[in-house]
Amino acid sequence: MSSLFTPLSIRGTEMRNRLWVSPMCQYSAVEGVPNDWHHVHLAQFAAGGAGLVIAEATAVSPEGRISPEDAGIWTDAQAEAWAPIVAAIRSRGAVAGVQLGHAGRKASTTSPLTGGRGTVAPAEGGWSTVAPSAVAYDAFAAPVALDAAGIEKIVTDFGDATRRAVRAGFQVVEVHAAHGYLLHQFLSPLANHRDDEYGGSFENRVRLLVRVTEAVREAAGDAVVFVRFSATDAADGGWDVADTVAASRLVADAGADLIDVSSGGLVPHQHIVPGPGYQVDYAETVRRETGLLVAAVGMIDDPTFGEQILADGRADAILSAREWLRDPHYALRAAAELGAESPAPAQYLRAY
Repeated sequence: MSSLFTPLSIRGTEMRNRLWVSPMCQYSAVEGVPNDWHHVHLAQFAAGGAGLVIAEATAVSPEGRISPEDAGIWTDAQAEAWAPIVAAIRSRGAVAGVQLGHAGRKASTTSPLTGGRGTVAPAEGGWSTVAPSAVAYDAFAAPVALDAAGIEKIVTDFGDATRRAVRAGFQVVEVHAAHGYLLHQFLSPLANHRDDEYGGSFENRVRLLVRVTEAVREAAGDAVVFVRFSATDAADGGWDVADTVAASRLVADAGADLIDVSSGGLVPHQHIVPGPGYQVDYAETVRRETGLLVAAVGMIDDPTFGEQILADGRADAILSAREWLRDPHYALRAAAELGAESPAPAQYLRAY
């Protein structure tokens, strides 16, 4: 039996297979509200056989958006707009997930769909950004260091966003602590220069993420909770794989069910050489050292390669992104190539 097409059950939620859709920003929302683009974009992957479809990085507050065009879930109206999209995913046989995030010092930036790059000024629809320390990313505008009240608001915002996500029908909630966004900024000494209980030592730098995970777990009820890490900053003096292993244990104690392992994004001088499966070793290390469920991501575009990763016990699930954009029926093609039972909807069975 194919490892990639073996179901996985977590907290009573069963993913029909282990070939999943990674969150991919669409930069197409208006005032944080998803629309027809998001509906068709996400539902097609469910019809294409995915076991789990995770919606893009969805902001827990207006100032948490990466760009003004990012999706959000800080209002009930946004949650209501997500509900029919979630229903479309679930009705096509996939589990529906959402990635909750706050961009921190990488917020209020120009959408890549416009071809620009940089900070959007408040006069042009942007806003002042926040971070653990008043240290800018690259040439972006300098953020304001969060005070105690600001940190409490972050925890509350993640909890409130989780409650809205569950009401909208999402079955999986992923905490985005990777790719140089706010929670990752707190984790790494390259971005976190604080000297209070949220800075300095590893225990202090991981404190906010643990509190956020606890808040998400409490608000999630029976929903599944993932945490996405960048396993390494790939820069001298930064967050590394050993830190990720230790932090994974802590967030598991706080209620996380699975660790989603990516890398990089914190500093522009990172040294990463992308290639097929270039982050799988990190996932394997976390899985081996912690015994936790782990998902691998990073140019795993060949079904045979994904199958081997799982068969070798290096990860428990495969997350892909761009391959789903190239082929929204990726899982149907993968099942055919691997000789597994097809997850095709009845309307498509004649093709398989």
